[in-house]
Amino acid sequence: MNTTGQLRAIGALGIAVFCLGGSCVGQSPTPAKTDSSVIGADGTAYVTRVVPVPTTISPEARQWLSRPVSDAAVPESLAIRRSKTDVWQASAGENFRKLYPVAVAEQTIAGVPTRVITPTQIPAGKMDRVLINVHGGGFNSDSGSLTETIPIAFMTQTKVVAVLYRLAPEHPFPASVDDTIAVYRELLKTHKPEKIGLYGTSAGAILTAEVAVRLKQMGLPLPKALGIFSGMGDFSQAGDSIALYALNGFSGHLDPPTPASPSIHEYAGSLNLKDPLLSPVYADLGGMPPTLFITSGRDLLLSGTTILHRAFLRAGDDAQLVVFEALPHAFWNNPDIPETKEAHEIMSKFFDTQLGK
Repeated sequence: MNTTGQLRAIGALGIAVFCLGGSCVGQSPTPAKTDSSVIGADGTAYVTRVVPVPTTISPEARQWLSRPVSDAAVPESLAIRRSKTDVWQASAGENFRKLYPVAVAEQTIAGVPTRVITPTQIPAGKMDRVLINVHGGGFNSDSGSLTETIPIAFMTQTKVVAVLYRLAPEHPFPASVDDTIAVYRELLKTHKPEKIGLYGTSAGAILTAEVAVRLKQMGLPLPKALGIFSGMGDFSQAGDSIALYALNGFSGHLDPPTPASPSIHEYAGSLNLKDPLLSPVYADLGGMPPTLFITSGRDLLLSGTTILHRAFLRAGDDAQLVVFEALPHAFWNNPDIPETKEAHEIMSKFFDTQLGK
């Protein structure tokens, strides 16, 4: 058993065996075939669950979920993480460009580096629109400035500006918020707010909500629409899903969640984790733009996304939630499964509808 007492073994048939406090053996050819559960006095669950790969998802997604992934911890430096992420992002971006031809250019806007993704054709009626993307990557790397923008730019026939905001830990909160707002304010000089959308995945989804809260506090006009795709809005508490799922769902290394996580404080610094600018669930969310939330059944931020969605609903906002079956965190970065295209079509239709009003 690994040091966390949590293990996910993937069998030959793609069956995930989830063990928490049990005695499963990772990558075993004969994994446990029965369920068990013991609930501790404090409510902690010590469970073993046998979870077949559902037939409700595409064959491609089932094959993807069946990949054997070790749950052993493999520590790596931030420099190595960034290097590997950059290589993957460039490769995945090229794969998306084969499917969705667009132009990609580097541009500095308001002193902030950006990537500008422009469709090969933009209808006259969409020339006045722009989407702003804030990429994922745990606030310390770029895992989305291409993969999160190329399909959306192509499908919406709208220019997308990906903000390459300053990264933690060198530049903790609110550097990323400040950079995004600087780009937004510059784009307001040439675009009406009702023709601007703001969105992001993972860290970028969190940042999207943070920026919206800050814009409201500053009295600036809000963008017409927000996209919060696999995010959260509360750094002070760990949701249920982050204790169940690793980055790849049931497979891969998983540590017990804790608000004292070094990665949280690398971003938040010494700020109170309930500060409403950092954790939007504690902010006044009334009057937020129409917002689309997307997550998935084995997303480590499933809880965080749905909790923030409910906070928007309580505030009286127009907030839609779409939950994809069984798939892991930010699955729409994978161009090889049909669900990715479906997710991008939902995102694109939402922005087309909102910015077209």
